[in-house]
Order: sequence, then C-alpha cells, then structure tokens
Amino acid sequence: MTATLGEVAQSEAGLRAFLHGLPGVDQVGAEQRAAMLATRSIKTTAKAWAIDLAIQMVDLTTLEGADTPGKVRALCAKARRPDPADPTCPPVAAVCVYPSMVATAAAELAGSGVHLASVATAFPSGQAPLEVRVAEVRAAVAAGADEIDMVINRGAFLAGRYGLVHEEIVAVREAAQGAHLKVILETGELVTYDNVRRAAWLAMLAGADFVKTSTGKVAPAATRPVTLVLLEAVRDYREATGRTVGVKAAGGIRTSKDAIRYLVLVAETAGDDWLDPDRFRIGASTLLNDLLMQRTRLATGHYSGPDYFTLD
Repeated sequence: MTATLGEVAQSEAGLRAFLHGLPGVDQVGAEQRAAMLATRSIKTTAKAWAIDLAIQMVDLTTLEGADTPGKVRALCAKARRPDPADPTCPPVAAVCVYPSMVATAAAELAGSGVHLASVATAFPSGQAPLEVRVAEVRAAVAAGADEIDMVINRGAFLAGRYGLVHEEIVAVREAAQGAHLKVILETGELVTYDNVRRAAWLAMLAGADFVKTSTGKVAPAATRPVTLVLLEAVRDYREATGRTVGVKAAGGIRTSKDAIRYLVLVAETAGDDWLDPDRFRIGASTLLNDLLMQRTRLATGHYSGPDYFTLD
C-alpha cells in the first residue's frame, strides 16, 4: 500500500483517481457521532488529568496586526509557566506567532522545551507567489521556528489542481529544513466533508506532520465533526503507511469543557496513541485561562478571581 501511495502522488491523474476514490463521508453520521461523543462525562479524577493534558496540547497563539514584541514576550512567559503560583502546572506545547515575531519569541523560549511555531506561506490567504511563501518559511526557520503552520492554496484545491497543491506542500516541507510542518486546510472554505478528507490525505501524501483545521480567521473554524473526519484520516493513513500524522484543531475552542470534548473525540476516533501533544494540538488564544481557572477550582474547591490570570 505504501508503494501504491508513493506512485499515485507522481501525477495529477494519479492523485485525482486516488482522492476521488476515497470513501465518502457520511455527513449525518459524522455529525451525530460528534454530537454523541460530546455528551460523554468523565470522573473528577480523570478531569484533572484531562485538563493538564489539554494545557500541554495548547499552541498559545497571537496572530494580530497589533502584535508587539512586549506582547509576544509576555505570551512566552505564560507559555513556560502558565500559573506562576503553581510550579506543578505544565507548560503549553508551543507558542505560535507571525514570522516577524519569531526572533523575539525564540529568545524568550530558549531552553524551555516549549516549541516555537510560525504561521507562514502568506497566512491566512495563501495567495502569494510560491517563491515568496517559500522564502517566508526559510526566514521563519532561520529566526528560530521549529514548527511551521502553512496554509494550502484553497483556490487550487477547489479547482481540482491537486498536483499543484501537492507540489507546493512538498516545496514548503523542503524549505522548512526539518521543522515540523502543520498543513492548514482552512476547512471552513472546503465546503464538504469529502473535500476535508481529500485535502487531509493530499497533505499527508505530500509529507505533512500535522493536518490542521483552520487559520482561525474564517468561520466556521474548528468543529468537532470536521476534527472527527481529520482523526479518521490520520488513523486510516497510519494503517495504510505506518506513518503517524498529528491533528491540530484551531479556532473557536475557548472553554475547558470544549477542550475535554475534543480529547474524548480523539480517544474514541483515532485512539489513545493520539492523546499526546506530539499528535494532537489545540490552537487557541483564550482557552488557556479557562483551563487554569478549572484547574485551580479542582485543586482548591473555588474559582480564582477574574483578574488572577493574565489576559492574552
């Protein structure tokens, strides 16, 4: 099967035949299963573990035009020590910033073990010449990023130009020079679950280390049914190839309850192997505070004041 997948990626016709030969997604079934799993409850002891795991899966993100070095430094400090009053609180997985802020973040995160992700390839639209997008990736890696979150060319994908999308992902992967590559599908623009599945397989065939739902700039961003489709895709891809690819759900996940629902979805769809920050991430800017508030409540029996944790 691995050889077959390698062969199909060599031509536009091969990619088209393979991607359109994937099983169709049962839209009603996917939405019903995601809704059913969202009703699962977990015990208090498991909830404490789940909150700590969710914290470790967060890509703490700031992607605003008004970002400043000071804001990025503060975000990095929070990533390293989310709760300065509690040394048992784990750090987040990564900080995610624009390429212009990578050097600032790299200096703050040095030696911390927290990864540094940079969005790239003309985020969020992806509408720039390939040489510009590749140059941006190289610059981000040179400045210290060890993870690259790239956006695919959705226009090319929706036009059925799968070979072009594949070639561009391969070019970005090579420019990333070994940095982990998260491929943003922008699922809110892909229209159908079948397109989401095809885009995920296309990204994995091109060498993605993660498939990511969205930029957070387009509605809808991450949804549980879409994430379920991605989890099924990475599960099936590993069965076919032996290679493990992660999933990142980004945009719209704001509460601990939401985060735990995603963890249940991960476990029930892809399996416990994906309950690991190396295989599942949550891209968020406001989620961390709610996780910290719930963590404090479980430990002390009461919520912290609203001004206890910093605003991001």
